[in-house]
Amino acid sequence: MNTNPSRPQISIITVVFNSEKYLEGTILSIINQTYKNIQYIIIDGGSTDSTVDIIKKYEDQIYYWVSEPDKGLYDAMNKGMNKATGEYLWFINSGDKIFEKDTVESIFSEKKDYTDIYYGETVITDENNNIIGMRRLKTPESLNWKSFQKGMLVCHQAIIVRRNVTVPININYRHSADFDWIIRILRKNPTITNTKKILVKFLDGGVSKKTIKKSLFERFHIMRENYGLIPTILNHFIIGVKFFGFLFRYKRF
Repeated sequence: MNTNPSRPQISIITVVFNSEKYLEGTILSIINQTYKNIQYIIIDGGSTDSTVDIIKKYEDQIYYWVSEPDKGLYDAMNKGMNKATGEYLWFINSGDKIFEKDTVESIFSEKKDYTDIYYGETVITDENNNIIGMRRLKTPESLNWKSFQKGMLVCHQAIIVRRNVTVPININYRHSADFDWIIRILRKNPTITNTKKILVKFLDGGVSKKTIKKSLFERFHIMRENYGLIPTILNHFIIGVKFFGFLFRYKRF
């Protein structure tokens, strides 16, 4: 994409594997942004469907792409970070979409100073891009590393991080490494801005739902490591009550 050196370059990374049904929509939401200083990276895990053909269709607008076996989602995310050279990183994985064409433009408008992190809201969509509703966990007014005692209040798709404050993702966590990754970044006390905008459309029924039990077990371990055992147990009572309340009311989670 064309660059505008007066504003920061945003490296947007898409991780994909056998996603011929959803990838094109994700790509279009990124390459059609009104903000042009975007470096787009796609990391494919060696897809065997037509995913690679879709990537090739748009490769003139992609800074870097590769299709090769990896060790899973988080290994692929690390690969993307290692290839990125932009000032900021943003993960928009296959099936998810940037909310509006001017979303990036609205965040990185002309300013004198930029903060280390920008975060915002997430809406859940179905396979036909129809909005189901807001994400179950409410985005906090202000964000710090202790915020995640109440669960993953901001998903990794709705957080944009300055590259020099990021850390490698710990791939020893197979299902919740993004939860750990964000906490470790927040513990560095970065400067943070709540955009108070919807940043991303999140496709319902993804990998996180299919592995929810394993994911919750890992999150409990991560929370215990960061916040202590007793506070984690107590917070899980609150998390559980809110979870089942939401499930009962909306018939989804």
